[in-house]
Amino acid sequence: MDAGEETSKVESRRKDSFSGRQGFKRALGLERNVAVMSLAVFLLGAGEELWARFMPKYLEALGAGVAVIGLFGTARDFLDAIYQYPGGYISDRIGNRRALVLFSALAASGYVIYAFSASWHFIFVGLIFVMAWSSMASPAIFATIAEQLPRDRRAMGFTVQSILKRVPVLISPTIGGLLIACFGLVQGIRISLLITTALAALAIFAQQRLYLARPLSSDVEGIKIPFSSVPSTARMKLFAQLGAMHPALKRLLISDIIVRTCEGMAGVFIVLYAMNVTGMTSFEFGVLMAVQMATSITVYIPAAWLADRYGRKPFVIATFICFALFPLAVALSKSFWTLALAFVIGGLRETGEPARKAIIVDLADPNRRGRTVGLYYLTRSLAITPAALTGGLLWNIDPTIPFFAACLIGLVGAAVFTLTVDRRYAA
Repeated sequence: MDAGEETSKVESRRKDSFSGRQGFKRALGLERNVAVMSLAVFLLGAGEELWARFMPKYLEALGAGVAVIGLFGTARDFLDAIYQYPGGYISDRIGNRRALVLFSALAASGYVIYAFSASWHFIFVGLIFVMAWSSMASPAIFATIAEQLPRDRRAMGFTVQSILKRVPVLISPTIGGLLIACFGLVQGIRISLLITTALAALAIFAQQRLYLARPLSSDVEGIKIPFSSVPSTARMKLFAQLGAMHPALKRLLISDIIVRTCEGMAGVFIVLYAMNVTGMTSFEFGVLMAVQMATSITVYIPAAWLADRYGRKPFVIATFICFALFPLAVALSKSFWTLALAFVIGGLRETGEPARKAIIVDLADPNRRGRTVGLYYLTRSLAITPAALTGGLLWNIDPTIPFFAACLIGLVGAAVFTLTVDRRYAA
């Protein structure tokens, strides 16, 4: 064999290897900007999950009663509502990278306020900033995936992003629980918050340095549409924009509102039920969260692969049913092992989440996708704002009542989606 043939074979092997790596990245939807965005999601998620599940206990330690804790959940839902559309508007106006950097910086300010709060009143001030990442950033995340990936790979793109967001839950709540065990509830959570602030700074640095600028056009199913051609509907009033949504998207929104009311009514009280009623320690609760996330991560990729190929509706139905069954399973639990089973059901709630998100971006106006996604979540979150406060009032009657009520509401939401959203719009 001469030197030319040997060189040719080496080059061929290099190309095959590169093609294999590229094929793997394409299969998982890991285009450059999606990967950078997912890294930021991972870093901030790793930090927030150290303390987020323990916030009701942190509020309790700072002097808040059950009604105030319920109000905290309601305030969080309210901010989640009113931040969504502005987040989408900002991302459409200044670009996804700049928007994500801005929202990361605002959230970092909130972490610092949380860490140095002398009473529960300051937590509500910090919440105003913290929600900038979890709410305002959502439309920019959706838009990044929709712009970078074709329709038949969007569910997988949402899946990888969701996995990277939830992998920290396998470890972070347990570490957070250990910090609480070692340093006490208040001091342990404050250490976790300072760690989160450092991770937010790292996420900002990564987004500023690694994100690729996107050309001023939107590639929708292979057709270039300049932003200058965005129609006058971009300036429509919010109610008119809501009315102009695709009918199937509006039906999905209605069913999603009902199901998320179920989640909001019980979600903020799960840690209180586990620790105050069943007697779990902070470490055991962290392990339960790891069980939940391990379940989610296990089902994500196969569910997304099947949803992209065989239709998304059955997976969304499965998700909505698990949303209903999770609070019921928690309320019926009396030990660590029965709670572990309940948290497996909680993990299965994520089975159809990437499929649901893919339906949203599929049906959104591609010329103003960030604002459409923002309006969807604005409407959803605003509608469920009273849920946590209602759950707190029901808790004062009996701790199990908000969980049973949530289950019934969730089943109604699953039925509404099943009966009203045509499969051809969820394919």
